[in-house]
Amino acid sequence: MATNAGSKAEQVGDSASLEVLARVGLIAYGVVHLLIGWLALQVAWGSSASKSADSSGALRTLADQPFGKILLCLVAVGLVALALWQASAAIWGYRNHEGAKRVRKQVTSGAKAVIYAVLGLSAASVALGWGSGSSQSQQQTTSGVLAWPAGQVIVVVTGLIIIGVGVAGVVKGVKKSFVEEIDTSSMSPAAREGVARLGQVGYIAKGVALGVVGSLLSYAALTFERQKAPGLDGALQTILAQPLGRLLLTAVALGFLAFGLFALLESRYRRM
Repeated sequence: MATNAGSKAEQVGDSASLEVLARVGLIAYGVVHLLIGWLALQVAWGSSASKSADSSGALRTLADQPFGKILLCLVAVGLVALALWQASAAIWGYRNHEGAKRVRKQVTSGAKAVIYAVLGLSAASVALGWGSGSSQSQQQTTSGVLAWPAGQVIVVVTGLIIIGVGVAGVVKGVKKSFVEEIDTSSMSPAAREGVARLGQVGYIAKGVALGVVGSLLSYAALTFERQKAPGLDGALQTILAQPLGRLLLTAVALGFLAFGLFALLESRYRRM
């Protein structure tokens, strides 16, 4: 009975319809990153005061467009499908690998499934008017966790995990290991190189931004300065406050734009 249930669940994970929806999810993921990059550019050059340069700001920007709520619903469906696809890979995937390498890839897919699911639920929440998922609410959540028994440890560990994800992104960009995940056989050499450069710049820039987020989160926990626990928008503001911050933030913003374009291309060429 359990075997049959597992087999049916695995078939769902491998279904063509889920693959189509997952590719839609990659398009949605790319659009979110394009919007984050655009908002970050506005922050860098002092022309954005109303929107946060993070996923919540991107989702609210999309919601404000004509037919924005409908678009957000499509984004939510695609991201949830993307989460289901990664969850199925975490449970049944990577059978061509063995031992620690397979476990590492399964854990990575599991983490991606959580990220896509949270982003998809945030999109649905904004579309249905249940909440905004703002940076302020994220900060309030962190402050609440810090008040728990062992809350300081929980937040520090979370910050270190985010730093680890950021470092992994930078390494993935430097090594261009993401190329293994896409099928570039039908591309010309120039197009193949262009896709690789987009992915490289995107992964490195996003990794740097996540590293700053994790560092600020850990610092807030260690010093109990709860106002120092911002999300991505606060991290980008921190980059802006550094010497040559405007140029640094512009570089990070362009990296997010590159990552968004790469995700759009990935929706077409990703191996599934």
